[in-house]
Amino acid sequence: MDFSWLSDPFYQRYLWTGFVNTLWLVAVSGTLGLALAVALALARIQGPRPLAMLVHGFTTVIRGTPLLVQLFFFYDGVGRLLPEIPGVRDSLIWPMLRDPFFYGALIFTISVGAYTGEVIRGALLSVPDGELAAGRAFGLSRWQILHRLWLPRAFQLCLPTLTGEAILLLKSVPLVSTIAMMDLLKAANLVRDETFLVYEPLLLIAGIYIALTLILTGAMRLIEHRFPGARPAAIRRRRLLPG
Repeated sequence: MDFSWLSDPFYQRYLWTGFVNTLWLVAVSGTLGLALAVALALARIQGPRPLAMLVHGFTTVIRGTPLLVQLFFFYDGVGRLLPEIPGVRDSLIWPMLRDPFFYGALIFTISVGAYTGEVIRGALLSVPDGELAAGRAFGLSRWQILHRLWLPRAFQLCLPTLTGEAILLLKSVPLVSTIAMMDLLKAANLVRDETFLVYEPLLLIAGIYIALTLILTGAMRLIEHRFPGARPAAIRRRRLLPG
């Protein structure tokens, strides 16, 4: 194994840029995707029937098509049509519209919203009606019941599943290397092309992704343990076991 290339600032710059872009993409798309997921879940449950059907169709299309196809559709398809629209090239948002990071963040946000929205919808429906009735009995408004009781309780129920969704998001990020965005996989491929080393760059980024997965899992587990309210049932059962 030859890792001597790691001491070269040229390759270090590749890897650092890919690492930072990977973290930014996960953070931005994860945050925006979660907000979109909540909106989609509430629209399915509380929205008027036409809106609920529209959201259902949207999530079906997004979940039913490969993520790579969606990336190509927006980056190679929509991205190439936008410059043909008069005034787009001269607008303030043109630098953003030609940046592959924008399309990566957009597609991952939509994907997280569609998949996680169904998870949150199921969690919202799993909250016992008695808990919501208790909130109404205390005189809470619909908004107070939503953000003080219903959503927190639903998040508590689905936090383990959200951890899995966050890990899937992290492992999906290498797909952006196909749309000319510098991420860890793109950096590794550039190193492979210039050094003719096959295994070393891939083993390095595999180790980085394993480390990021462990950190992400630990952070989500910490949130799960410290989430306001009753602790997860698994923790309660473990404490009740003898020994």
